[in-house]
Amino acid sequence: MDDDTCMVDVARFFLDFTQGESCGKCTPCREGTKRMLEILERICDGEGKKGDVELLEELGEHIKDTALCGLGKSAANPVLSTIKYFRQEYEAHIYDEDCPAGACPDLAGAYVISDDLCVVCGKCARACPTDAITTNEETCLIDE
Repeated sequence: MDDDTCMVDVARFFLDFTQGESCGKCTPCREGTKRMLEILERICDGEGKKGDVELLEELGEHIKDTALCGLGKSAANPVLSTIKYFRQEYEAHIYDEDCPAGACPDLAGAYVISDDLCVVCGKCARACPTDAITTNEETCLIDE
């Protein structure tokens, strides 16, 4: 994992797997992980709202305390750990509508060509799937 890894998406990935593996016998695991996954998907889709992080923490602790098996008791751990150590990423998704890692397509933000780094080679224009980059002798520009 590196700076291009979105920790919110990592939590979503692990919870998606765990939720799919739940046997469904106990309500906390069956419904709690489903609800947590819905919240994480909403956050990754740019539709997170104030209170989502706190709700994830509350649901996660409740599932840990009340699930019947080891899978259920540990299901929320990736979410709780990423919130504990990467809370600023959750907050960026919700409040700034930005994915700092650039991994969440709905939150990728605007693309920028750095004048300091651009050597006007045209590689970016050739690679752009929408032909949104124009070049001239001095610079490359993204059409808006």
